[in-house]
This record gives sequence, C-alpha cells and structure tokens, in this order.
Amino acid sequence: MPIDAGQSNGGCQCGAIRFTLTGNPEQVYACHCRECRKQSASAFGISVIVNADAVDPVKGTPATWTRPTDSGGSMTCAFCPDCGSRLWHGASGIISVKGGALDATPSPQSHIWVSQKLDWVILPDNLPQWPQEPED
Repeated sequence: MPIDAGQSNGGCQCGAIRFTLTGNPEQVYACHCRECRKQSASAFGISVIVNADAVDPVKGTPATWTRPTDSGGSMTCAFCPDCGSRLWHGASGIISVKGGALDATPSPQSHIWVSQKLDWVILPDNLPQWPQEPED
C-alpha cells in the first residue's frame, strides 16, 4: 500500500526523534540482504525509498555513522543517539527510511536481495522479486 505524502509520521523507539515524510515514496521494498537483516535484527528490513529532502525533522537530531557498501561506495546511516533505533540510510540524495521507524509500517511492493533471504522465509507469488537490486 503506498504511503500518502504528508501523512506519514515516524520516529525512534524512545520518542527522542520524530519526523514526517513530506513526499511520496518511489518504492517500498522488503530487503533480504545481510546488512538489512542485521540493522533490523529480523528476517528482512522494510525500505521506504524517498528523496532525502522528503524527511522533515520534527523533534530531535539523529546521530549518523558511515559504512562501506558492496559496490565500493559508502552509505550514511541515521539513528537515535539515545535508544539506537535505525531511522534511515542512504547516499546521493536518496534515502531508505526504515519501515519500522514509521508509525504505520507500509506493505512492501516487491522483495529485493532474495538471493540472501533466509530459507524459511516464504515470499508471496504476487509481488516482484529480485535476486539483488531491482533492474531499472
């Protein structure tokens, strides 16, 4: 289900950080890569892809750290400095808001990095699946 611009609020687990999405997401993925599994501490992560300027801070200031990517670049990750909840990550003006950071977690429109998914995760047949990044 798509997210409506201006109607999506989110924040961290402790409430120190709050934000609003002001633009429509380009895509909502369930990502099964090892990095998303680690950052979400779950079987997959939900990634809401938006332009970086679509995140409007309402309360608090996230901390950031940068990690290398498989493609040789780097990714900046935002998290709450108090509780550690991951909020978003990204590079080059596009960010992936973590679905669990939104007050209403959206349903994914497709599944990516299924080549790394856990064997016991069963994917629905009616959604597109990509072995790695989606093809343009």
